[in-house]
Amino acid sequence: MSTMANTNTTLTGERADLFQALANARHFLRFTTQNLTDEQAATRTTVSELTLGGLIKHVTGVEQQWQEFMVKGRAAMAWDGIDFSEPTSEMIEAFQNEFNMQPHETLDELLENYALIAERTDALLAEIDLDTVYELPSAPWFTDTHWSVRRTLLHIIAETTQHAGHADIIRESLDGQKSMG
Repeated sequence: MSTMANTNTTLTGERADLFQALANARHFLRFTTQNLTDEQAATRTTVSELTLGGLIKHVTGVEQQWQEFMVKGRAAMAWDGIDFSEPTSEMIEAFQNEFNMQPHETLDELLENYALIAERTDALLAEIDLDTVYELPSAPWFTDTHWSVRRTLLHIIAETTQHAGHADIIRESLDGQKSMG
């Protein structure tokens, strides 16, 4: 079975599997936002701070950052060298803003930006060496010291899938709509 990553490339084997897994995760995440207003997309529906618009924004930023890692390695990570043991107020605010839909942002714009980032990841998947390995930046959430491009793509898939599940709970709490079932 083959899958189109873009109009010029047919993927097969492992690349097709990675592409399809990521496409499925993205579909379910985007599906949770269908027919929502900007106000609904920015609404908290659980005890969590998460919103549907904020999740789209976060996953977009994460995917974009890992794209850069797949091409440039550790140096591409904006937080490389940061001391996480004593976070500054600026660090905390930047982290919170990554998860929050701002008043000037619209759901349509967030989804459009996500689609553009997804297209770039798909194009990279079609041609990048999956066996290239880069050192990870130091951060409290890593147990590994190095990741291959393949492992980085698996991380993007896992991150997207995890947040699609969060989004499903948020959407069901908002208006009863479920992604499945």
